[in-house]
Amino acid sequence: MHNTQHTIPTAHVNRVLLGARRQGFDIQPILAHVGLSQALLASPLARVSQDQYARLLARLRRVLRDELWGLSSTPLPLGSFTQCCRLMLGARTLGDALTLGLRHHRLLMHELVPRLVVHGELAHLRIGSRTPVDVALAQAQRTFIFFAHGLGSWLVARRLPLVALEYPAAVAAELRDAGSVLQAPVQGTLSDTVGWSMDRRWLALPVVQTEDSLAEFLRHAPGNLLVRYRDASSVTERIRRQLRAHLAGEMPSQEAIASALAMTPQTLRRRLLSEGQGYRSIKEGLRRDAAIEYLAQPELTLPQIAHRLGFSESSTFQRAFKQWTGVAPGEYRLAHQ
Repeated sequence: MHNTQHTIPTAHVNRVLLGARRQGFDIQPILAHVGLSQALLASPLARVSQDQYARLLARLRRVLRDELWGLSSTPLPLGSFTQCCRLMLGARTLGDALTLGLRHHRLLMHELVPRLVVHGELAHLRIGSRTPVDVALAQAQRTFIFFAHGLGSWLVARRLPLVALEYPAAVAAELRDAGSVLQAPVQGTLSDTVGWSMDRRWLALPVVQTEDSLAEFLRHAPGNLLVRYRDASSVTERIRRQLRAHLAGEMPSQEAIASALAMTPQTLRRRLLSEGQGYRSIKEGLRRDAAIEYLAQPELTLPQIAHRLGFSESSTFQRAFKQWTGVAPGEYRLAHQ
């Protein structure tokens, strides 16, 4: 069953551009290279596709000659990620591989300090800082833990299920979207440390990748880290697939979806809570992401898109889209082009 890709808030895009802006780079050519515009990024509610975001990261890496995109005061040398992957391939288990990879990055990063901590039944991957954390450095922390999860999942050829994402309490409420990506509830902490936690037993999983599979993995990075290990079996993704078939009509109720998934409504609510999601937000997010997907297809008119999304009138769709993203669909399409 076809499923609509999740989109990424422009807030993430603007934060990852902070390093280039701070170093005085002209942002416009970088954005044009990946099919984005300043007008789109000016709307705080707008979204971009995963492909655009992945291409932006790759372009910033090349232009800035820095694998942390200028977000830290000390560049992370080109080739660091590849070297880290090769080191981790030599490990027997995931726990050993993560220990090697984090030690490698501690030698290269002067401000950020990533560590693996095992406490009780949980293993915590955390990245702190030796210096006060500003907005740019905080974005580097968040991206690091995201890619660490994708890399760890690739090494053992399965998605690592997370128990929680850990962010400073002051910003945790703003980062619920990250919970939907890594499919774990967001928890606030009393420090500037960022991280995630999982059951410690996953550390014993064997590393199954080889030098041959590494070449293919690197060819598609970082895009594969954004999408490959999203849990297709999670309740959130199963609901999105169910709802995708009803986009053009009336969406089923939460009770009907629970029945389709062979669950009680109470079990469904509990499972969604554990994934940091709500049924209404899933419905709205799917319609928004599908609208962005359709707007990237110039052959579709706005009335046709409205019909595909279940709106009886184009004007109703346009009002809804502006509420979702902060811009009208026509403006969004123009900015995207």
